[in-house]
Amino acid sequence: MIYHLNGRLIEKHPTHVVIECGGVGYLVSISLTTYEALTDDESIFLNIYMVVREDAMTLYGFATQEERRMFLLLIGVSGVGANTARLILSAMNPAKTTEVIASGDSDTMKKVKGIGAKTAQRIIIDLQDKVGPETGGGDDVSEISSQHNTLKNEALLALSTLGFDKARVENTLSRILENSERDYTLEVLIKQALKEL
Repeated sequence: MIYHLNGRLIEKHPTHVVIECGGVGYLVSISLTTYEALTDDESIFLNIYMVVREDAMTLYGFATQEERRMFLLLIGVSGVGANTARLILSAMNPAKTTEVIASGDSDTMKKVKGIGAKTAQRIIIDLQDKVGPETGGGDDVSEISSQHNTLKNEALLALSTLGFDKARVENTLSRILENSERDYTLEVLIKQALKEL
């Protein structure tokens, strides 16, 4: 399984990029969210998810681990394939997708091309309890920027993976971000949270 690619950007298009790694060119399908996040630098790093079928092997690339995590959640829903998940993440960034799912906003989900009422409802029902307590719709959530939400989600995933209680991590991260004026990097935020857990 290819987990990430770090190489030279050969081609950049709204739907795909070509990355050269060790003399091999990889065609990687991307969402508009990832496309907008990419710079024109020659060096490129993408998180990857590889889909293997009888007739094809397709690489999907993501600018952030949070986008890849949301992609994996979406394709886990019955009736949602990799291309549909990519369309959703092209229409909405991961933070917005999380917000739509958590709030049960099927009307916004239905605006995505190819998503009907039943599929929108299925996505919301299947994923509402998986997108994290930080998206529960409390008043304090709207005061945190989407950048903070993405950072918080990545830190929450990392610390939960390390074995810490998710609810406790969530409360700690919220407290750190809400009571600080500084801009945290993911590494510094995780280190700060580890001190307080």
